[in-house]
Amino acid sequence: MRKVTIVFFALLAILLMTMPAYAQGGSAAPQPTNWVPIASGFGIAIAAGLAGLGQGRVGAAACEAMARNPAARPAIQVALILGLAFIESLVLFTLVIIFAKVV
Repeated sequence: MRKVTIVFFALLAILLMTMPAYAQGGSAAPQPTNWVPIASGFGIAIAAGLAGLGQGRVGAAACEAMARNPAARPAIQVALILGLAFIESLVLFTLVIIFAKVV
């Protein structure tokens, strides 16, 4: 029963995604697709996802370092915040470049 339900919902999803393609009206001259906004969306998604992974690894490494040497906590914390700021700035630079390219 579970396989039937999964197949049914997968088929339903495919049919719902194809409906807008059949609903388009025919125009005399088809307009070329502007791929810049779509590619920009993928670009920011990749940048944000990889930055999230990087921030997680930085946070884990900082926690491990503070657990091993509690006396070095202030220096580790400064390096952690600086590293997180650099990682987040790369995502913001990507966002700025995308806004400059799309708009």
